[in-house]
Amino acid sequence: MDNPETFLRDLFARAVAVADPMASLAEALPPKPEGRVVVVGAGKASARMAEALEAAWGACEGLVITRYGYERPCEGITIRSAAHPVPDAAGEAATLEMLELLSSLGETDTVIGLISGGASSLLTAPLPGLTLDDLQSVNSQLLASGAPISVMNALRKHLDRAKGGQLAAAAFPARMINLLISDVPGDDPGMIGSGPTVGETGVWQDAITKAAEFGVELPPHVLAAMEAHSSVVSPDDTRLSTTENRLYASPARSLEAAAELARSVGVDVEIIDDALEGEAREVAHDQARRVLAIEAPVGAVVYLSGGELTVTRRGNGVGGPNAEFALALAVALGAAPGIHAIACDTDGVDGAAEVAGAVIGPRTLAKAQAADVDPEVALARNDAHSFFEKIGDQVVTGPTLTNVNDFRAVLRLPANS
Repeated sequence: MDNPETFLRDLFARAVAVADPMASLAEALPPKPEGRVVVVGAGKASARMAEALEAAWGACEGLVITRYGYERPCEGITIRSAAHPVPDAAGEAATLEMLELLSSLGETDTVIGLISGGASSLLTAPLPGLTLDDLQSVNSQLLASGAPISVMNALRKHLDRAKGGQLAAAAFPARMINLLISDVPGDDPGMIGSGPTVGETGVWQDAITKAAEFGVELPPHVLAAMEAHSSVVSPDDTRLSTTENRLYASPARSLEAAAELARSVGVDVEIIDDALEGEAREVAHDQARRVLAIEAPVGAVVYLSGGELTVTRRGNGVGGPNAEFALALAVALGAAPGIHAIACDTDGVDGAAEVAGAVIGPRTLAKAQAADVDPEVALARNDAHSFFEKIGDQVVTGPTLTNVNDFRAVLRLPANS
């Protein structure tokens, strides 16, 4: 193989492209309903989803909330921008506007919901007794805790008036059809964006207990507000009887598209898992052991995985789970010949930087030495993005306008390569 890094970047690009709403949403759309149709949505892909919907149906009325920088031109649908991963006032104002819009609908109307990853912070309406500052504080704790997305979103649902089925309940008695892009391990619709259109069976007490296992502590007034006002909607609630959720894009589909591309150029493929969770550096060590334990292949082999890794904040560097995975993998592999890898977030933003991720290879540690940067120190400081910036191995895509979570590929070449 002439250029392993180019090959890996091509696999990532293919995984992103197949999840682009402009390429995938139309096939999931029903025929355009008669009568009034209102489009609502939230997430990093929601503006692109709105753009794709209007390309299929023409101008529509509605409102979606996306991340700053992820806006797309729409004819009739209003695009609002807000902060991610910690909510801001713009997101709160837009969410209240959306809830007001839905409250005006009747049983002859139809709502199309466009939900993707990122909606947990973009769709923000604090419970009575709570403020935006409270939600910002809790979100910051969660992001630094190393808690998996299932724990984070379980708690977020009980702090908010739009999550845990409450957005769909606000639309009742209108019919609601929701198109979802999964960015969560296992593709649970109730976890995508904290499930604004999906009924919730969990209780706030359990959510608090699970979060506490990762060191998340809530002040008394937040606990009091949850006890008094948590209003997630049960799956059997009548207000969800007119709601339908359709998952149409997922990490598994993107991994398979990358696998098809690899096979087309003669590279064998093993898909490890499309729903990996865990501490980024620990998963990296596991994958390094796995690859090193296998006898050198006769031909090239690429190991693919998806899911959502986490980082427990130990230092004050600039990092993210994909860059930290790549850095930990480089350290664990040493200068092992013939092994290259890429780890990126399909939304183009990995953790705390506008960087998708990074690539590594047998020369990574030598490049670090030449640049006078210590990989072990960078790991200790959670400073993986700074590390890869200094050695020139970042993957920078800008907004990809979709989000099917992490993409990782570890390439092992034959011994004589």
